Amino acid sequence: MSSSQEATKTRGLWFLTLFAAEEIPATMVTYVALLMLLQLKMAPAEATFLSALLFVPWVLKSFLRPWVRRVGRFGQVICLIEALLSAALFLLALAFPLGAVAVFPALLLVSLLCAWHELVARMYFESMLRPSFQRLLTVPKLVSSQAAVIFTYGALIFLVGTLQVYFRQMIRYSWSIGCYVAAGIFLLFAFYHLVSLSRSSSGRANPGVSRQAGRQSLLEEFRHRMGTKHTSAAMNGSWLGALFVLLFLLLPQGLMFHARVLYLYDTHARGGLQCTMQEIGFAQGTVGVIAFSLGIALGRLLINRYSFRRLFWPMAVCLVLSPFVYWGMTMSPPDALWKLCLCTMSAQLLFGLGISICRYPISTISGNRYRNTINMLQIPLVSTVLFVPMAVSGWLTDRLGYDVYFQVNALSAPVCLFFVYLFRRLDAKSAEIQP
Repeated sequence: MSSSQEATKTRGLWFLTLFAAEEIPATMVTYVALLMLLQLKMAPAEATFLSALLFVPWVLKSFLRPWVRRVGRFGQVICLIEALLSAALFLLALAFPLGAVAVFPALLLVSLLCAWHELVARMYFESMLRPSFQRLLTVPKLVSSQAAVIFTYGALIFLVGTLQVYFRQMIRYSWSIGCYVAAGIFLLFAFYHLVSLSRSSSGRANPGVSRQAGRQSLLEEFRHRMGTKHTSAAMNGSWLGALFVLLFLLLPQGLMFHARVLYLYDTHARGGLQCTMQEIGFAQGTVGVIAFSLGIALGRLLINRYSFRRLFWPMAVCLVLSPFVYWGMTMSPPDALWKLCLCTMSAQLLFGLGISICRYPISTISGNRYRNTINMLQIPLVSTVLFVPMAVSGWLTDRLGYDVYFQVNALSAPVCLFFVYLFRRLDAKSAEIQP
């Protein structure tokens, strides 16, 4: 495929709108859902548990990849999923008057469809463009997707908070209006993709990708890799060691993921900062997301210039430092918005800078069988590792209080780094004795 053909296939900016559109519902189920449930008077322990359940579709989405590959016609499948997603978002808006009993199933449906959309969208992107040209579009894709996150996590929450002031605390009505706005904007993207994607390639799989591999599920791929005659016990140990490395790298972040929002939202009587929705939307959803995006961009730049191996420990330390920021906030609560923004910016910048190092253990797990590890393994594995600490974080904050909880969260970081070092050493020794 020539460069002129590649340029022709990127006309219309479908590759930007495709990934921006999916971030609207994805951000709602990843970040905004917890605030929705809290404002519907749900207890923190229940809210964090149900919010963690919304990650289950992202854990299981890669098992659908062989079926999607057999069906082909990725562009048409995307349009179908986006039509269903638009309906699901409107259904979510209608569910708020009924309370949490209707809102959570609607959120789970949105999460399920959004996980499928992310899977098919990346497969369509891979089938349309060569890997070398895909890498050139990494930065534009990141900018467009993070702009959509800022809109959903920042502007949408700000809008809902303003409506609650205007309608005198009519929380459910305000959230319904906010969801209608998000659904309307997503529907505009869906109409654009209905035209732009259908005129592009049919979206069938790349010829270079093995059809046999496409027919196998992710579990069968792992069994094949673990059962091949060239696989030794040392390789199995490396696979498991890399999984534990990923677990301990992300454990402090998993404990902090929902607890930070609880801390910002909760009342002073319960030890929280009692921030308004507008303050949360600006500090966490706008300033925090921008800092996280800059951290990701800087991390990728450093990795491209140096290597995973040389940067592993500096970036691992950055990844586990974020809880120390919130521990400091409990000891000296910020009394101004700019101080709150500075704290969230610091925590999210460290998180974004360190998160790229997770690709190192994931690449060890995947080996050379997967060209696109982020689509096949990174999101499902990261979601799996984060699930349990996110689910129990609300219950733990109730029992410990925010000051003790974030102290324990921060002090777990050096313990996790020790276990990361231990499992890496065990893998190194097993590689030395491998015949």
